[in-house]
Amino acid sequence: MGREAHANTGGQTRHVPVMLRRCLDLLAPALELPGAVVVDCTLGLGGHSEALLTRFPEARLIALDRDKEALRLSGERLAPFGERATLVHAVYDELPDVLDRLGVPRVQGVLFDLGVSSMQLDEADRGFAYAQDAPLDMRMDQSAGISAAEVLNTYPPGDLVRILRAYGEEKQAKRIVAAVVREREKEPFTTSARLVELIRDALPQAAKRTGGNPAKRTFQALRIEVNGELSVLERAIPAAVRALDVGGRIAVLSYHSLEDRLVKQVLAAGAATTAPPGLPVVPERYQPRLKLLTRGAELPTEEEIAENRRAAPARLRGAQRVREHLE
Repeated sequence: MGREAHANTGGQTRHVPVMLRRCLDLLAPALELPGAVVVDCTLGLGGHSEALLTRFPEARLIALDRDKEALRLSGERLAPFGERATLVHAVYDELPDVLDRLGVPRVQGVLFDLGVSSMQLDEADRGFAYAQDAPLDMRMDQSAGISAAEVLNTYPPGDLVRILRAYGEEKQAKRIVAAVVREREKEPFTTSARLVELIRDALPQAAKRTGGNPAKRTFQALRIEVNGELSVLERAIPAAVRALDVGGRIAVLSYHSLEDRLVKQVLAAGAATTAPPGLPVVPERYQPRLKLLTRGAELPTEEEIAENRRAAPARLRGAQRVREHLE
């Protein structure tokens, strides 16, 4: 997971947004129109936003992020674009309220790049990464909500098992949770290293040999729970589709199967007829509202993965609004 990689070029660090060219190409027909408005729902370090403003010089950008530090850093990066860029501290399911406040009834493009931004992964004290010891926080907005440590230390065992299974697709959830409950009674969890060690000890040998770091699934599950990611996404994708003007386009990058499945369901439902079966002619109100722009989910190329290892799990889906939704 993770949005922009840090690639070293001659001692300089630069940010490589995932599947950048393909995202821009998908959105291009809608954003080359005069006065187009595009929303970057996951601003992060501003790589996609900068590219959107550069490639589409007539377009205006509205960018959302729940992470105040990301807004500060990307604000510096996007400063040269002046009033063309409007940055907003908001979670992406708040998109309708944001557009309402800004007096923007409809937009021509929406981009989602889901998952954790590189800044969050690479800043040790945020606690997102299992490869380095850090406080177990994992909040994308550190001014709100409960931390991963609080989840581990206070949730009933049954809830923890459910979270690990549903959000981490962790087959060994019961073993891990039993160990967590036993250990938290001795001393509450505060750091990621202790949790990683516990997971390694709890898993059977066979489970440790597959799929990279054995803590990966548990950390993903905790992050999704702490940030309410799937419930936010469930509200955000339909809201973004509703915000699109006819002819407008949406592109969504997902990094794990739970996100991708949710995005696929919303876009597929929009692209299907809602007519009762057997009608000889389908009335306008039952016609599909969306046209899918990708065949299934598109994957990054081998070259992209070589340049940015965090692109490897990415899945891109796109759709175009083709008609109003008539109630």
